[in-house]
Amino acid sequence: MRWQQVLEGWNVHAEGEIGVVITGGLPALAGRTMLERLRHLEEVDDRLRRFLTLAPRGRPDASVVLLPPATEPGADTGFLVLQPDRTHAMSGSNAICAVTCLLETGIVPMVEPETVVRLDTAAGLVAARAECRGGRCRRVRLAMPWSFALALDRELVVPGIGRVRLDLAFGGVFYALVEAPALGLRVVPEEARRLVELGMRIFACAAEHFRPEHPERPGLAGLAYLMWCDRDDAGRPVNATVMPPGRLDRSPCGTGTSARLAAAFARAQMQPGEALEVRSVIGTRFEARILEVGRVADHPAIRPEIAGRGFLFGRTTFALDPEDPLVPFALPDVYGPGARVPASSAPSGAQAASSQARTGGSRCGAKASHTRR
Repeated sequence: MRWQQVLEGWNVHAEGEIGVVITGGLPALAGRTMLERLRHLEEVDDRLRRFLTLAPRGRPDASVVLLPPATEPGADTGFLVLQPDRTHAMSGSNAICAVTCLLETGIVPMVEPETVVRLDTAAGLVAARAECRGGRCRRVRLAMPWSFALALDRELVVPGIGRVRLDLAFGGVFYALVEAPALGLRVVPEEARRLVELGMRIFACAAEHFRPEHPERPGLAGLAYLMWCDRDDAGRPVNATVMPPGRLDRSPCGTGTSARLAAAFARAQMQPGEALEVRSVIGTRFEARILEVGRVADHPAIRPEIAGRGFLFGRTTFALDPEDPLVPFALPDVYGPGARVPASSAPSGAQAASSQARTGGSRCGAKASHTRR
């Protein structure tokens, strides 16, 4: 076999959201900390991300989990998530995928009835408590990064949509949280296309006007996603995260749920110890609760716990044929309006969001609002 740059991985899904966990062939990543490694992948050399997430080896819904050596004392492994738009600091569903993969493949020895796996993420240390029985990882409980509301009830004027009210919150990455019913939408499968189309337009506008940065982790900045918030007919919370280049998270979304809990805590709508069962657009569920309260700089903050199930379902090999003339590429028919061919000239990260914002029209504006803390 004449392949070069071979990486091996496992296909795993967490409550419907697919992640590929790389377990072999990962090259050394530059940086002394996980945040430095993330910034290097974002700002200096994003060839690995493009190789794994763009065509012909990748796809628009790709999430590829990297498990480099940990940099924090006491951590079992590092953790980064590559997606078509950028490298992300944290993902609850992908962390569940990673822990399930590590235990069920024997990379980390499984101890029944519970194994603790500590993930060194760019958003902070995440302790995962895996419920193990019969040689299987049955459920993973994640003590998520400290989460906080940055601003509540901000208002945007989005071209073609009008005024949109949103919250800005951090749950491991930064979110714009929007109430779906306020725009006449419901988080149900039948609305998936509209949720994506409107959500991406709002996200692009929000990314143009808001550039949040973590007050204690300089360089961890920028909106990652927009999440639609809703409740089902029984009053139970339902989430739908809109992910660039334009799709819905199939799981209830761990970082998004953390951000939603942080906003609810900031409004005194939820207290430590309270538990919720949060549903996704396809009906899958995460358990969520507030473990403890604290502060991040001058922001009241919470430590959320997110629990869900992961399932291995296949193997993946990524490789490069040295005679293959195609560099990683993206076409806008499936990768969204920020895509460019060849991919080496395509915008990434914040540049892609800005490019997508420009395609949505002009005069996107932020209106007067207030912040609650």
